[in-house]
Amino acid sequence: MSGRALLAASLAFIAAGLISIPDQTAWAQAPAESVTVFRGARLILGDGSPPIENAAFVVAGDRFVEVGPNADVATPAGAGTIDLSDKTVMPTLVDAHSHIGYMKDLTNGPQNYTRENIFDHMYRFAYHGVAASQAQGSDFGVMPFEVRDEILAGNYPDAARFLTAGRGLTPPDDITRNNMRHAAYIVTTEAGARADVQELAHYDVGLMKMWFTNREGTVRQFEPHIVDAIIDEAHQHGIRVITHATEIENAKAALRAGVDAFAHMITDVDDELLSLFRERPGVAVLLAQVGRRTIHAPYVDPPHALLVETVIPAQIARLRDTLANTSDEERERVRADWEHTAANILKLHNAGVPIGIGSDGGGQGQDRYIGFTAHTEVENMVAAGLTPMEAIVAGTRNGATVLGLDDLGVIAAAKSADFIVLNANPLDDITNTREIDRVWLRGREVNRARLRAMWTE
Repeated sequence: MSGRALLAASLAFIAAGLISIPDQTAWAQAPAESVTVFRGARLILGDGSPPIENAAFVVAGDRFVEVGPNADVATPAGAGTIDLSDKTVMPTLVDAHSHIGYMKDLTNGPQNYTRENIFDHMYRFAYHGVAASQAQGSDFGVMPFEVRDEILAGNYPDAARFLTAGRGLTPPDDITRNNMRHAAYIVTTEAGARADVQELAHYDVGLMKMWFTNREGTVRQFEPHIVDAIIDEAHQHGIRVITHATEIENAKAALRAGVDAFAHMITDVDDELLSLFRERPGVAVLLAQVGRRTIHAPYVDPPHALLVETVIPAQIARLRDTLANTSDEERERVRADWEHTAANILKLHNAGVPIGIGSDGGGQGQDRYIGFTAHTEVENMVAAGLTPMEAIVAGTRNGATVLGLDDLGVIAAAKSADFIVLNANPLDDITNTREIDRVWLRGREVNRARLRAMWTE
């Protein structure tokens, strides 16, 4: 199909209501300046297919309407053109596991959990080319749902989408006054678990969080019948369940109970676990807390430009000091842990288990820099044995799938126009995902200069 014919077909789909454009009038009725053709870039689609060299794509309103080789894409009458020659374009990242709102400069905790700090975190995600992130179980009150809806309504074009699992579900032993689980529902009975899930359904939560861990024998975890009740009630309300179940036996039990995703890597992987995953295709595992920072953090010395622009010097210095003061014994322990984790990542990936980004950032994980850590997680995937293209798919499409965001994760007609313009090719070196020139969210360029000035002031 020619470029003009495909564009006409897209218009027909929109007119027929088969393609929706949230918060915009149909682009055929929009002013000409809302239609833009981007030409000349190397285009990584995010679906694992080979990149399109010298590509072009049309953005109308907040959607892609045509994508293809430059020669095949016509310029609609009155449309603007942006030359991206010598650039690489890829989909925005999706960080599917965070604890937004708790981190502020050198402090972490519920005292920082404010509307202003949540927005600050979502601006930082956007600045780093992360289009969406979900807070997994640490939110409380009505305010986070209000923020979610305001951003989704298009009121804050420079903010990444904020999704929330609301309050997670956890047993009493797993809560302390100042940890992020202070906000969670305390579950002791099946009836109580079902009532908590029903309350989450009232707030239109699409993916809820359940803690199912003994934390190396230090807490009493849920009994199996409680896990069954949580997942059963959630599925009755159309809610999917993501779990913190890092121990292998708990992971197996969660899979048998019907869990939909894992919030963290599983500490061990054996044939039985892989068999259970094969029975549940599509159940994803996020790479939360697999950072190699103690043995690999060259981005803080000297600090990468993204860190200089978004992180206070004292916080960069804190991580640098932590690295300098790490003993040889601890460094070797971390190295052995990483090698074990990397082998498990590769086992899951080779078995067809979707892997996604989960930075665990914004909460009480100290220096998991908001936004930047999503890029280091992609780097970790390559260090574990994935190819750069596989890591990009994991960081884009897979994360969007985990969060139920059907319009994110790939660059294709009818998808939300969210993309990163890079100054270097991440297929040559995965750390080039950090070489950001510009970012577009929902068809509008993020005003990174304004955000940068806000932070550096």
